[in-house]
Formats: sequence, C-alpha cells, structure tokens
Amino acid sequence: MPYYRSVGDLPRKRHTQFRQPDGSLYAEELMGQEGFASDSSLLYHRHLPTAIVAAEEYWPPAWSRTPNLPLKPRHVRTHKLDAGNTDPILGRAHLLANDDCRISYAVADRPSPLYRNAIGDECVYVEDGRARIESVFGSLEVGPGDYVIIPTSVLHRIVPLGGLLRTLVVEAAGHIGPPRRYLSVRGQFLEHAPYCERDLRGPVSPLLVDETDVDVYVQHRRGWTRFTYAHHPFDVVGWDGCLYPWAFSIHDFEPITGRVHQPPPVHQTFEGPNFVICSFVPRKVDYHPLAIPVPYNHHNVDSDEVLFYTGGNYEARRGSGIEQGSISLHPSGFTHGPQPGAAERAIGIGYFDELAVMVDTFRPLDLCEPALECEDPEYAWTWARRS
Repeated sequence: MPYYRSVGDLPRKRHTQFRQPDGSLYAEELMGQEGFASDSSLLYHRHLPTAIVAAEEYWPPAWSRTPNLPLKPRHVRTHKLDAGNTDPILGRAHLLANDDCRISYAVADRPSPLYRNAIGDECVYVEDGRARIESVFGSLEVGPGDYVIIPTSVLHRIVPLGGLLRTLVVEAAGHIGPPRRYLSVRGQFLEHAPYCERDLRGPVSPLLVDETDVDVYVQHRRGWTRFTYAHHPFDVVGWDGCLYPWAFSIHDFEPITGRVHQPPPVHQTFEGPNFVICSFVPRKVDYHPLAIPVPYNHHNVDSDEVLFYTGGNYEARRGSGIEQGSISLHPSGFTHGPQPGAAERAIGIGYFDELAVMVDTFRPLDLCEPALECEDPEYAWTWARRS
C-alpha cells in the first residue's frame, strides 16, 4: 500500500514488551511481502497466531482449464450461473485462468468460512449487494462498485449483508496494486493519477472474537488445507504498517478524456503480475468536431482482453447480446472492435453512461467449465451481421 495506517493499541516501539491486562505478553506478528524487502504490517494478538490443533487436506470443486480453441471471441453470461445457496469464497465459479491469474464469479447469500489465499493477492469487485469484509486487521463495509484488494495470506471472510452478493474476483499469482506510474518513488499518488489516498478505505478499528477450535481454509501452492486454530484469529488488539485490505469505489475513479478517442491505458486502475485491471466509467467523450467516440478496431497482439459489463449502456457492443453481468473475451490473435453500425451511431454523442471492469492479461486465458456452461455461442459471429 502507498501509505501508513495505525489502528488500535500499540506499544511505542516495535519489538518491545507489550503486555495484556493480566501481565502476559501480546503475541507480535510481522506480515510482510517479498521476505523483509517490501510492505509489511505489525499485528499484536491476544493469543499465539501459530497455535493450530488440527490440519487436513481439503478438496474444493475441481475446474479444469481448456485452451480457447478454436481461437475466437467469447461471451459469458454470468447471470445464467446458479444463484445463492453458497458463500462468496468457496462458492466461486472459475471462468478464465492462466498461470498469472484466475477470474471467477460468485453469487452468494451466506457468510464464507475463514480463508487465507497464500498464493497471491485478490481483487474482489462488488457488482451487486452489500457485504462486510472481516479480517485480522478489522472490517470493511463494501457495496456496489467497490473494489477490495486483499493482500496475500490475509486471513479473512466475506459476510453478505442481506440478499444476494454478486462479485467478480481476480486471484493473482503475485501482488496487485496501483500502477507504478501513478506513484512517487516514496509511494505517494501523483497529481496525474485518476484517484488518490483520500479515495481509499481501510479498517479503522480492531475486530475481536472470542472462540476456540476455529476452522480456517488455506489455498496454497500445493492445494488446500483446512486448519483448526486453538483460538479465533480475530484477536488483534492493534496493528500498524502499509499492508492491509483496502477498498476503492469505481465511482471515485476520475476518467481522463481527450478530443479524440483515448486508449485503454488511461483507464488503468491496478496492475498485477502480467495483467492490468482498468475501469470504464461514465464520462464526457471525444470532443473533436470530427471525433468518432467509440473505440477503433484494434488488435492487441500481446494480450487477451476481458471486459465485465457492470452497469449503464455499452454503446460499442449494441447488437451483440452483451447485457448486465456479461463477460467478453477478445483474445490475442483476433482483431476486435465495435459492433457493426456503432461508429456511425456514436458520432455526435458527448457522454457515455457505461460501467465496466477490464482485465488485460499478457498470457492467453483458458476457459473453465462454468464459463462454457453459460457461454453465448453466437457472439463470435455478430460482427458479420448488420444492425
């Protein structure tokens, strides 16, 4: 994270005695990235965070990965997936994946178990519904349009707050954060960045739970393990540092516009290992007198492009069957662009009321069974039709 936070009770100096009311020491835990060479936070527990009483292998639903063959654009209708009767973590339907990231979708109506992703960071985007993200750092209330960045190995759970919770999740094989070009050498957001520290939300108070023999599901590089902890991990009385879960609303992203059509990098919001995440938000569009506001046909030879349509009207896709909750995949090796007639229709339009999340990956994405089950098989041929 680009800035420091302090929450709850702390001793004045790090790595010094900090005692509980009964005189025993609080248990200090340093959580850090890249060994001891990157961001970290220091947490103070009532109980030892190492005290486990059981461990057993866990097998989640197995989704295979199938190459995008024959190579073609794809349209996945996430709202066709089964709704409810599951939780926002173990109930994720895997849609697209490569060795750098996995893109999943969940429709949940119940709290998840306690969970830790020991492989990489997660970016959870809330399409609809409200939830509370509870973690060892405290809790975050989130709602439609919120991105939540959950760093690697943060122990947490997701609790829907009434009704269905719809989330798109990008699980990384590394770390997700603001693009480096938005930050100073010391981590402050620069003036040209489309969002800043004021737009970010982090936990503001400790979350304390007194329970014993608590199960925690851990996803790691060799599979999954279900641990039983002697005490509930939510026993942190205070922490400080630059590593913690944080939320940012897509509605706080300030779009960069121009006289002619601006390329996708101006919409970039986060970067991860070999992928980027972008936000397309309502905005004034191209104001040159001869401008064509919709995108030109383009062939990104180094990336697969994924767009999740999460609100408004996406003018360039009219007539393609794209709807709320749709995901389009335009792979490297395929030239893609607006639907037939979109360029002419867009001339003279001054404002786009659209909301979409884009994930561009620099290695090809495979398809998982849930994506194939809710795919629109006619999408690839829609450019050959006249509207």
